[in-house]
Amino acid sequence: MWEPYKKGYKAWLQLERSLSDHSTAAYGRDIELLTRYLQLQPTPPRPDELTTESLRLFIHWINELGLSASSQSRIISGIKSFFRYCVLEQIVTTDPTTLLEAPKRKRTLPDTLSFEEIESMIAAIDLSKPEGTRNKAILETLYSCGLRVSELIGLKISQLYLDLDYIRVRGKGDKERLVPIGKEAAHFIKLYREQVRTQLTPVKGMEDILFLNKRGSALSRIMVFYIIRDLAKAAGIGKSVSPHTFRHSFATHLVEGGADLRAVQEMLGHASITTTEIYTHLDRDFLRKTLEQFHPGFRP
Repeated sequence: MWEPYKKGYKAWLQLERSLSDHSTAAYGRDIELLTRYLQLQPTPPRPDELTTESLRLFIHWINELGLSASSQSRIISGIKSFFRYCVLEQIVTTDPTTLLEAPKRKRTLPDTLSFEEIESMIAAIDLSKPEGTRNKAILETLYSCGLRVSELIGLKISQLYLDLDYIRVRGKGDKERLVPIGKEAAHFIKLYREQVRTQLTPVKGMEDILFLNKRGSALSRIMVFYIIRDLAKAAGIGKSVSPHTFRHSFATHLVEGGADLRAVQEMLGHASITTTEIYTHLDRDFLRKTLEQFHPGFRP
């Protein structure tokens, strides 16, 4: 019963909203979950038969499944998007999601690495192997630019302006931004391109991708995760470290150093400044030491 609506919605996301295949698939999974819930009922309702109350019962159901507040919020966002489509296509006359509220999301403080820990991970790279130069360029770029892992593996040679100390990054929603790149990162990217990448034959369609595996294909997200996990282990770091840890560390170190939040927001590619503001609450030890050092009336 819902298949025509799903197909129409998918086409709308791709053609009208110009979303990537990844984003379209994510929205599709949200509606798939809703229809799975509706099929539990004796007579599954059509979109025009759903009410705000019935959608609240669905939210209660996914909460009972144990989904986190952030996952629930994302699913509700997908359902709201679907009903915007339904209103535009006159499938429904009123939007039942107007008064639908997402659960309060708990703002967690991300794990970070100290500068010394990052340096120890970089020092653990075996530069005698060809992939060592690539991996050093990867870690230096992640920390220097605060990239998401998807941005890193999709980084193209044509997006490098190393003579100007900038790279052009394609982020969420295909939005582009210019990000400064540090001298060390730029140096090892050049080294990788000149000494390692030239020895590889890129597969068709990967000619412009910067970081390649041994077979000439783009690196996968999981491959970057494994590289970083193994280096953290080699450096004796007991924390759970992922590519995103480098992004968090990049932002935290900037804010701790007194960087303007708007500038950090721009470099991270955050749509909202409130997303960036979490980094002002990260390092409580740092804040305490700052008070102890600079506030005349503060006594530990």
